[in-house]
Amino acid sequence: MSEAMLSKVRKLLAQAEDPACTPAESAAFMAKATELIARYGVDRALLAAREPATDPVGDRVVEVVAPYARDKAGLLAAVADPLRCRCVRRRQGAGFAMHLFGFASDLERVELLFTSLLVQAAHGLAGAAVPAGEHPAAFRRTWLAGFAYVVAERLRAAEAGAVAEAGAPSMALVLADRSDRVQRRLAEVYPRLRTAPIRRLAGTGFGSGAEAGRRADLGGTGVTGRAAATRGIGG
Repeated sequence: MSEAMLSKVRKLLAQAEDPACTPAESAAFMAKATELIARYGVDRALLAAREPATDPVGDRVVEVVAPYARDKAGLLAAVADPLRCRCVRRRQGAGFAMHLFGFASDLERVELLFTSLLVQAAHGLAGAAVPAGEHPAAFRRTWLAGFAYVVAERLRAAEAGAVAEAGAPSMALVLADRSDRVQRRLAEVYPRLRTAPIRRLAGTGFGSGAEAGRRADLGGTGVTGRAAATRGIGG
């Protein structure tokens, strides 16, 4: 991502976090940052359609560590899917190695957003009161599930808006081709991949987490570094 784009996103993030901002002003700054990230993805896809070497299909591994490793992995998947990346979860010690597949520009967007969202989730969890009599871990897992669900919905909406704004007649075909190429790359590496069973959670934190997801900034560059991303949520 260009330094000019990163600079714009950082400024929006700083404005959104300013205590003097009203909730409406903060939400507006967050929406603009999300729009910039989505527009960047569309621009890179159109450029790569003309010059494929500028944005190759690739993969990378992100380590997700305990505690709440499965929930952090779920957040990563919730970010990756709307940004046209795919991920495979592999057990690694007490955590997971998440193998991501996608175009270089989309993988970059996923890691930037995931890093920031883990920190935002940690802050949100720290301020969320666990109901009396409920196990804290159960509440936190459902809180993170709600957070991830809403983040994914917001990212899908931002991506759809960027595609519509681009107005390129061939955009749908370009994105479909990119998704197919990513899926083929994944299938080459994991030809016998199995889908994990649906996870059932018992806590009551989903609604609170979903509300935090609606407030989360999706501009993505508040924290840098892969190690910070995987340690963002403590026990």
